[in-house]
Amino acid sequence: MGVLRVNTDKDSLDIGLIHRFLSTEAYWSRGIPRATVERAIEGSLCFGGYLDGRQVAFARVVTDGATFGYLADVFVLPECRGQGHSKALMAEVMAHPQLQGLRRFSLATSDAHGLYAGFGFAAPARPESLMEKLDPDVYMRTPGRT
Repeated sequence: MGVLRVNTDKDSLDIGLIHRFLSTEAYWSRGIPRATVERAIEGSLCFGGYLDGRQVAFARVVTDGATFGYLADVFVLPECRGQGHSKALMAEVMAHPQLQGLRRFSLATSDAHGLYAGFGFAAPARPESLMEKLDPDVYMRTPGRT
C-alpha cells in the first residue's frame, strides 16, 4: 500500500484514463464524450491522485472560489480501492485554500454517503429549496461520443 500523492496540476492528469473510467465504469457518466471530459476539466479545479507516478484517483470541483463548490467525478480505480485513497483524496480536496469559507459545497452520490459524511457533507437542510434540470441519458444521445 503506497502513499497517495495528490496535486492540482492539470498537466499531470491522464486524460485518457479519466475519460475511460468516466465513460465506461462510472454510473453517473456512462458514454460521456472525451471532448466533454476535457471541457469539464478545463473549467474545474482538478485533483489527481498518484501512486508511484501513475494516476489512480481523480476528483474535480466546480467553484467560483468564494461562495460555492460542487464536487464531481470522484473516483479511485477499482484495483486501488480499500486502501484509504478516497479518504486521502478527499482530505486534500477539503484542505485546498481555494475551497475554504464556501457558503455551500455540494455533491451528488448514490453510493458513497459514508465517505462524504466523514468530511461534513449531509443531506440538504432544505431540500424543498433545491431544483435541478437532469438529463441522465444526454451522453448516450450525443453524436460523436469518442
